[in-house]
Amino acid sequence: MHEAQYSFTFKVYDAIDELNNEDAMLLKKAREITNNAYAPYSHFCVGAVAKLKSGAFVCGANQENESFPAGICAERVLISSVSSQYPKETIEAVAISYDNTNGMSDKPVSPCGICRQTLLEYEERQQQPIRLLLGGMEGEVYVIPKASLLMPLSFGGKNLTR
Repeated sequence: MHEAQYSFTFKVYDAIDELNNEDAMLLKKAREITNNAYAPYSHFCVGAVAKLKSGAFVCGANQENESFPAGICAERVLISSVSSQYPKETIEAVAISYDNTNGMSDKPVSPCGICRQTLLEYEERQQQPIRLLLGGMEGEVYVIPKASLLMPLSFGGKNLTR
């Protein structure tokens, strides 16, 4: 028996104005896209924006449904849009923001497990890291060098081919 440990390093900025101009613009777009969310039940509006290698931007917002399993998170809307509209493009970075209309939106939140898996698989598919910027409508911003860091011990194609 032995013990193993998983950890990773990421950057924490006190506010959006500490980011470089490109990252700040990407996070601002994600904040704006929260307005496109359809979240009448949770009132937790999420916006996600991808910057593609070509310089194009693609957006996604969460879409809820009375039948809760039928809703879809902003990150999966985004990845589906990129793979449908720009199937050969590489995602360089994704900014994710939220507006909790029932409370504060001042701390970064991380994607849910299904979205982490989706980001991981897209990252593996494109064979390049996807840098993540996580922040609310104000406050701290996390910059994570690659999406796969959020999925230790992940399940993937390598498990199916052994």
